Amino acid sequence: MSGLGLYVHIPFCASKCPYCDFFSGRGTEQDFDRYVTVLKERICYWSGQTNRQLTTVYFGGGTPSVIGAGRLSSLLETIYEHFRVSDKAEITYEVNPDSGKTLDFDVMKQAGFNRISVGMQSAVEQEQKALGRIHSTKDVTDTIERAKTAGIANISLDLMLGIPCQTKESLKQSIDFCALCGVKHISSYLLKIEQGTRFDEIRDTLSVADEDEQAELYLFAVEYMEQLGFLQYEISNFAVPGFESRHNSAYWQCGEYIGIGPSAHSFFEGRRFYYGRSMEDFEKNIMIPDGTGGDEEEYILLSLRLKSGLCLSEFEQRFGHAFPQEKLLKANSFVRQGWMEYDKDHLYFTPKGFLLSNAIISELI
Repeated sequence: MSGLGLYVHIPFCASKCPYCDFFSGRGTEQDFDRYVTVLKERICYWSGQTNRQLTTVYFGGGTPSVIGAGRLSSLLETIYEHFRVSDKAEITYEVNPDSGKTLDFDVMKQAGFNRISVGMQSAVEQEQKALGRIHSTKDVTDTIERAKTAGIANISLDLMLGIPCQTKESLKQSIDFCALCGVKHISSYLLKIEQGTRFDEIRDTLSVADEDEQAELYLFAVEYMEQLGFLQYEISNFAVPGFESRHNSAYWQCGEYIGIGPSAHSFFEGRRFYYGRSMEDFEKNIMIPDGTGGDEEEYILLSLRLKSGLCLSEFEQRFGHAFPQEKLLKANSFVRQGWMEYDKDHLYFTPKGFLLSNAIISELI
């Protein structure tokens, strides 16, 4: 069988950002130690469920770097002890620039981590403050330089679009900053105000971009990042060729993965399931079924998130029949409107079409 991805959720942060609805919160050193102990038990459990080789490992959060290099390295060591890990595995951890100032990148590199994703969001300090970020632009620079000095060159930066008071000029400043830092990857997401967040409580007071303004910022970012060598490969992700995120790409290609931690999702042996947003349920190893995965509709939905789109010959090989003609006729109407492209074997969105992708995909499936 094909390789497997492993996601490890670290649900701790130094502070809660007002736009974040992930399962995360503050913790003490004792909380960190207790959680690491439970994670190691779950790593052992899941290693007993499969002999498949891990091709990617991803530590996300929360803020993994907040628990320190020693604990993260110990967790990766446990993974190596209990799983077969490919010699060429991509092993990523997320870093907040505030904790990145003091994280021991040498220890992380020696443990086997070879990629970092830095939660910058913006290189403009006014926008960082508007998002409740506790780091400065200098913290981002210092984090990147310290990682590079330790030998970790595969670096991604998060960049948010539609931040309160953001303009094309300030967005250009952030993108230029990414390029000057010499990073290889940018994840660029539109701000979405989620229910239950602090931003949701004060949304009437926020000066955020409306849909048209968000679209303008998105299309500008896509075009400008391409000029600087960051090619779009997924609706929200851009990379120097050869540095696309292998872990996340596997999600969009219907690859299987195990997620460990409260709120972590899995797609394993054809089934989807997840741990609830509860530390207690995670400690009891209680998982919630979420149906089967990898059917035709899901394959179409996930494939169309990629810039390369849906390969019709691969669809036929996977499901034993050609892509339905009625779906192709619908797609052709979107091609005529400039939202999709069709080159006889690939069906994919244009940048303008990505902005309407949810509505279009719902019609196609």
